[in-house]
Amino acid sequence: MYRRLPPALPIAQAIEGAPALAQLAGQVERSSAMLRDLGVLIPAGLQVHAGPCQDGQWSLLVRNSAVAAKLRQLTPALLERLRARGWPVERIRIKVLGSL
Repeated sequence: MYRRLPPALPIAQAIEGAPALAQLAGQVERSSAMLRDLGVLIPAGLQVHAGPCQDGQWSLLVRNSAVAAKLRQLTPALLERLRARGWPVERIRIKVLGSL
């Protein structure tokens, strides 16, 4: 009557088995590493989340326009730091998403 379900795969194994997921996981890790490299430049009170990085454009995700305005002021220093660390970023895009 009841069908037995196969055991669930651990997330790491599922990612390894699916090329699209492995690529996405790599992008997430790369974007997170970039944000960590900027930790000294971004004030601690600002809640900034790493978004996608594609074709030399990296997105930073923020809750409100006040945080976005502050990041826009910091953008030249952020780009300089990323380039000094070897990240291939030409432009930073700041997206206001509301509550994250």
